[in-house]
Amino acid sequence: MNRETVVTEALGLLDEVGLDAVSTRRLAKRLGVEQPSLYWHFRTKKDLLAAMAETAMAPHAAQPLPTPGDDWRGWFLENTRSFRRTLLLRRDGARLHAGTTPSGDLDRIRRKTDFLIGSGVPERDAQMAMLAAGRFTVGSVLEEQADPGHGTATPPAGLPAIDHESAFEAGLALILEGLERRTGVRDR
Repeated sequence: MNRETVVTEALGLLDEVGLDAVSTRRLAKRLGVEQPSLYWHFRTKKDLLAAMAETAMAPHAAQPLPTPGDDWRGWFLENTRSFRRTLLLRRDGARLHAGTTPSGDLDRIRRKTDFLIGSGVPERDAQMAMLAAGRFTVGSVLEEQADPGHGTATPPAGLPAIDHESAFEAGLALILEGLERRTGVRDR
């Protein structure tokens, strides 16, 4: 048993039982070991959850970084969509990710922000746009994953029926339009 095996099995357990039911006791049983042996790899459950979150984000982290010739708007949209798709890959993926610090991803986040700045977005707006898009995405996925009817419930009178993906895309478009207006960056 090694650290990677523990994380892989913990993510499998997450997908089976959900975040609330993930425990070191259940994980140890799944691995066929005694619970204290898990502490050899992770001092606390919080450390384990952070490693699970980092591993769960691997598909998004593997996406190519933007290049100077890329359209910043198209890249911004696709980067945010990739983040959403990755959160949706795991049961309770947004809850697992929420509140974690992306320590292993800080260089990539800096490079993404630098790309926006290099495309003409003022530094503070680039930072806030990345933060707002990330938090909007986590919140959207939290709502989606908490919806037992998967968006099929009848909305209250006077509200249009809208599925989770359409709602996400509408909100993302508003963030991008607001960023364009705020920065005055329409064309590169």
